[in-house]
Amino acid sequence: MNVLERDFFTDPEIIQDPTPYYRALHDQGPVMREPHKGVFLLSRIDEILAVYGDKERFSAIVGPLGPLISVPEPSEGESWAEVIERRRSEIALAGRFFAPNRLKQNEDFILTLADRLIDEFADRGEVDFSAVYAKPFTLLVIADLLGVPREDHETFRGWLGGESAMVGDPQGGPAGDEVFANLEPYFTAYIEQRRASSGDDMLSRLASARFSDGALPEVVDIVRIASIIFAAGQETTARLLLAGMRVLCEQPSLVEELRSEPGLIPNFVEECLRLESPIKGSFRLALHDTTISGVDVPAGSITMAVIGAANRDPRVFENPDVFDARRSNARSNIAFGHGEHFCIGASLARVEARISFERLLARLDGMQLLNPGALSYIESFIVRGLNDLPMRFRRRS
Repeated sequence: MNVLERDFFTDPEIIQDPTPYYRALHDQGPVMREPHKGVFLLSRIDEILAVYGDKERFSAIVGPLGPLISVPEPSEGESWAEVIERRRSEIALAGRFFAPNRLKQNEDFILTLADRLIDEFADRGEVDFSAVYAKPFTLLVIADLLGVPREDHETFRGWLGGESAMVGDPQGGPAGDEVFANLEPYFTAYIEQRRASSGDDMLSRLASARFSDGALPEVVDIVRIASIIFAAGQETTARLLLAGMRVLCEQPSLVEELRSEPGLIPNFVEECLRLESPIKGSFRLALHDTTISGVDVPAGSITMAVIGAANRDPRVFENPDVFDARRSNARSNIAFGHGEHFCIGASLARVEARISFERLLARLDGMQLLNPGALSYIESFIVRGLNDLPMRFRRRS
């Protein structure tokens, strides 16, 4: 079977390794309507950036979930743009009334946290890197950014499973789901408190946000947005850290190269983002009948910017399937989106990754994968990332 005849959204082999599908998309052309859900897949950067920038013809209202969102059908004589405006509140759109201009970063906290977590496992020799570092680190950074009091940080971390981070512990991994089960009651209480007595953190700003007509949103709506910000900030950056550590475990010569030239680490992070984009794609709704690179796209159709494929666009990146920490245009990747919908947490994620790899390289040595053949990726057509990363190492300092 031609790989493009398989279901990009559900096929387990494609979810585990989408690279052959990406290559086939590039061979097929920049736009292809996939046969299972009718989504128009865009696989090259130029076409994606054109769609991202065209707000007249494309809406981001289906951005996060694409074909999983049920978009209301137009009434007779009504345009798709009118449907969206009239029934916007019925469609899941996380940031419809909260769009901060920038995220404050606390590099001192991030640096201290990185070393504190490394202190906890540096003498173990074998760990699941996901459980001992990637997940707790990104969880506590985003918690601190949102304004979760530091005295509550250990409570948040406890939801991850605590000492289950040890390799071979049957409780490792799935305990992370407990975090999100506890977010709703925690954020509900905190936001209600902040509405009574506001602070200067992000949750306070969320709590006081209002609709354009001045109405105060329901607490449940604010909680939903806070949870989405929390999940997005924790999940995708954790997958980025896992991708980078896998590369370091597989390429010991690169470890020495980065140690001798630490100024290369930010570009290493960009190459991780390019080759293993934590988000596979982003969706847009066509508001009018249109054409993209000669392919007719009817109004009401969903397009998907296949970010994982675009970041391997052979017209932009030489030898696109090869990891090159010195790639001169690695930052041309679109892992964080573009323009108006550029990820608000991009700068934070880059700082987290840079500091993490600076400290990990300084303090760990002899990094190796314990069982490369057993590695698996999260079963999702949105998120790309390893489930866990069992590794061995020795303490460097």
